[in-house]
Amino acid sequence: MYKKETLANGVRIVTEEVPYVRSVSMGLWVGAGSRDENESNNGIAHFIEHMMFKGTAKRTAKGIAEALDAVGGQLNAFTSKEYTCYYAKVLDEHIDVAVDLLSDMYFNSLFREEDIDKEKNVIIEEIKMYEDTPDELVHDIFTSTLWSGHALGRSVIGTEDIIRTIDREKLLKFRNDNYAPDSLVVAVAGNIKHEQIVAKLAPLFGTIKPCTRERIYSQPVTECRISTKKKDTEQVHLCVGTPGLPMEHEDIYVLHLINSALGGGISSRLFQEIREERGLAYSIFTYHSSYRDAGLFSIYAGLSRNNLKEVLSLISAELNSVRKEGITAEELARAKEQLKGSVLLGLENVSNRMTRLGKSELSVNRVISVEETVQKINKVGFEDIKRLADSFFRCDNIVIACVGPEVDEKELRLSID
Repeated sequence: MYKKETLANGVRIVTEEVPYVRSVSMGLWVGAGSRDENESNNGIAHFIEHMMFKGTAKRTAKGIAEALDAVGGQLNAFTSKEYTCYYAKVLDEHIDVAVDLLSDMYFNSLFREEDIDKEKNVIIEEIKMYEDTPDELVHDIFTSTLWSGHALGRSVIGTEDIIRTIDREKLLKFRNDNYAPDSLVVAVAGNIKHEQIVAKLAPLFGTIKPCTRERIYSQPVTECRISTKKKDTEQVHLCVGTPGLPMEHEDIYVLHLINSALGGGISSRLFQEIREERGLAYSIFTYHSSYRDAGLFSIYAGLSRNNLKEVLSLISAELNSVRKEGITAEELARAKEQLKGSVLLGLENVSNRMTRLGKSELSVNRVISVEETVQKINKVGFEDIKRLADSFFRCDNIVIACVGPEVDEKELRLSID
């Protein structure tokens, strides 16, 4: 179902034909994110994403916003640690509108000084909003605690002080250095024909000149420690976790299943024990994030300051249990079905299909098929779960971040045998 064309300059066009739908989702996946920044320009990749919506040689910012609204389509973008994506979703009859708009934004964005100055204020307000959202802020603090001093540990959005120093010259230099053809994947999914899409895209994106900058990525070194940030909030927002696994690690699906069994849904151990059985938290869940050469696993809980000691004790007990005994046959079967169901249900949305194409091709240089994913999930056994949990859930491997009322670090301890 997947087809790929690599243009002479290195741009990759990846498509998936879904003939029974009336929609098309198209994304420009650029291998440039906060990992490509340094301490002095942290947040610049996200800043560029904003500027790509501020006007081109033939469209104003309002014209960009109206272009897809006029045909009932959607336009958006996001920046992550390792890539930036600009994407559109339209009816199949309007694919030319999406191609024209996204290519216009990519090639012809003006980066006017007056727009840059206005957008600085917008991004600074975004930073302030984020600072006022402790249940989101704690995840960034957890990551910066885990990978202190490394680009992966820095925030995608940057800081107010750094954003104020960014100017047009810095934006264009970062864009020219990092928006290289061999770092661009154009992913298209929906009611399309591969050959027709290539014919539309090749004359546009085949003109990008190669970039001479060599990218060298250093693997982050984990620091297992505790960080706290005092805020006047009603709840303590807590992240407890460990280093995780990179995207193509052989045990990645083992970790996904551990994640599912521990805190990946309302039937998971932590949700049932801490929320349903004891009523100690409203929100508690686990997640795993993977990058090229690293990953992280985290448990999040939002809870009353008075419940902190008991919740940490319960988390310790569950981690100990999974490490020593693994999970039950029922839990493993349920986790496998939950994970497979999430993958397969996602295929019903062309935007999810497009995301799967772009992220997979950009991150691991190939499209990981659904069949391969399901096969690897099915192969995971009890011993795999116990083996990985035993290596992960150890006291010398734990990182803790906390945002909220003042907490003594001595209270933020897990008891793992």
